[in-house]
Amino acid sequence: MTLDEITQQAIEPAYALLPTRMRSQEATLMLLAIGLQESRFLHRRQIGGPARGYLQFERDGGVRAVLRHPVTKIHAITLCAARGVRPVAADVYAALEHDDVLAAGFARLLLYSDPAPLPALGDEAGAWAYYLRNWRPGKPHPQTWPKLYQNALSFVLRR
Repeated sequence: MTLDEITQQAIEPAYALLPTRMRSQEATLMLLAIGLQESRFLHRRQIGGPARGYLQFERDGGVRAVLRHPVTKIHAITLCAARGVRPVAADVYAALEHDDVLAAGFARLLLYSDPAPLPALGDEAGAWAYYLRNWRPGKPHPQTWPKLYQNALSFVLRR
């Protein structure tokens, strides 16, 4: 998917199901940069791994964290109800592979669970640290982040 398609078909509809305060250019930038880093918006199922959706969530990682975190739990339940998914880790995990709105919503909620503010637009190093802290990738690829982040930033600034 292109950045425009993922924004229009997943991120913006997810924002519509979440509190207005969760919608920002900084959040969109992080979602796009992380999606590019994790799957290039090409793979809904991790190659050789358990993660699902373009943003690559694991059942016992990000899915369970969002469903249990006191700051995100009620929003996750509301999001699940809107998408017709039981707010149970196994059900959400299964749905993420095919429901881009649910996946974008869970990714935004995972970012929201971090008490630190989202990195400012253009703070590439801060965004990398935020991504590492929240996604906890098993095999991070710092060499690909700068270009992917800049692609996402250029897109967000053009909108």
